[in-house]
Amino acid sequence: MRTIVSIYRTLYKYIQTADAEYAASAPPGPLVDRGHGPESPAIDAHFRSGVYLGAGMSTLILSLLPGRLLNLVELFGYHADRKEGLDMLARAGGWGKADEPLVSTQDEGVRRAICDLALLIFHLVLSTVTFDGVDVHMAERIVRWNLKRYPDGVLFLFAAGRLALAQSQPRKAIEHHTRAMQVQTQYRNLHHVSFWEMAIAGFALGHVASGVNEKSDGFMFDGSEGCWRILEKEASWSKAIYSYGLAVSLLEPRPFDESAEDREKRLKEVSALMEKVPTSRQKIAGKSIPLEKFVARKARKYTAQSGRLALPVLELGYFFLSISRAPRNVVEGKMLPEVRAQLVELDKPESEKNVGYADDLCLARFLEGVCLRYVAYPDPDAIRDPAETPLMTPDEAAAGSKRAFEAVFEHGPKIELDHWIVYHAHYEYGRLLACMDNESEARTHLELVMSGKYLEVGASGKKGKYSLENALHMRTSAALEALHQKRL
Repeated sequence: MRTIVSIYRTLYKYIQTADAEYAASAPPGPLVDRGHGPESPAIDAHFRSGVYLGAGMSTLILSLLPGRLLNLVELFGYHADRKEGLDMLARAGGWGKADEPLVSTQDEGVRRAICDLALLIFHLVLSTVTFDGVDVHMAERIVRWNLKRYPDGVLFLFAAGRLALAQSQPRKAIEHHTRAMQVQTQYRNLHHVSFWEMAIAGFALGHVASGVNEKSDGFMFDGSEGCWRILEKEASWSKAIYSYGLAVSLLEPRPFDESAEDREKRLKEVSALMEKVPTSRQKIAGKSIPLEKFVARKARKYTAQSGRLALPVLELGYFFLSISRAPRNVVEGKMLPEVRAQLVELDKPESEKNVGYADDLCLARFLEGVCLRYVAYPDPDAIRDPAETPLMTPDEAAAGSKRAFEAVFEHGPKIELDHWIVYHAHYEYGRLLACMDNESEARTHLELVMSGKYLEVGASGKKGKYSLENALHMRTSAALEALHQKRL
């Protein structure tokens, strides 16, 4: 690997030297400039785009390593400047501040489209675990230009769907993925990508249960439940997650009158799916998939609690970022009422006797805090519907969010199984404080997550790692590095 990276860095320096010599020796007059400085016409465009792709990707991938590990690998001669890596990939298409690229289709290299896709993967996919360098507006320009050129390009339609979801437009995301399925029928596995994305978009839209019938460009979107059902039946990437996704969708109240017989049949299917989840887990290189371990624990908890889980759809949706990408009217009009209805139920005296009461209470308060945080401070890339009428002011929502997270910290020591809630609450509380311009206190809470300290119980009560610990550390590390960017 070091040899590959070294070769690409050497080739990139060669191109830089050739461009600098061209700029210095060229006669007076207009020079060939693609937005990143003059370029020597003596270098083949295909060679140039290939070097930009290899050097840019290797630099970008290395930049995703945690800071402490990054300092170590740089001692061995690796170079990991994220801004430079993104700049290399952008050079292939001439992407800058303008809406249109400065490299025309006549002058482009053969790897230009791959460089564009690499940029889209970073800005729209890897942006779920990092903040530094993310530019959704640039991704929007790349998607728009490429869809003009390739209106039936499946990969760019996928990107358009991810873009719409990143901008809190889940209905639009469903339309793009519907189109992606319509333009190609040869590879069914690609349809499964769309069904996965549509299931997550359905969570963000609040259309979970079957029977919602959201019509999209000739395709009847039957809620997230319909997408999970197809994935559970056909796909093999993660049977455990598909089965659990379908099970929690079936637990949602029906949008129509349901007979007692139909309800009993539905709950029997839920029980069968939950029993199947733990045995459907897979391993990659001998390692378990963290999200599969999480859903297996939740499935076992459902069985142990005699068919009861608190807010399972919102809980799963949180990990898929469905809350952060939901339109504000969905957060205020559907998600928050569900959370508060659960809190009312937990407030009844008989609820305190239930197994896992503290877990359910902390989960409900945590999800309340997350929902209110996005009411107060929507995702910076979200496109607001001008017709939306806010039900509360940002200050009211922020204050409510703080109270909810503080309640999690108060009741956290009583948690029996779901210890992850307290650690994620510190992470989300830190992000909330950062949005409120309280950077020092935000850093304190984020560093608590990274410290390895026991945040929910004493050392004697600690039982191994909590769910999705490594994923949270990755996001927290990225948040600490990007505190100054106001993108949290």
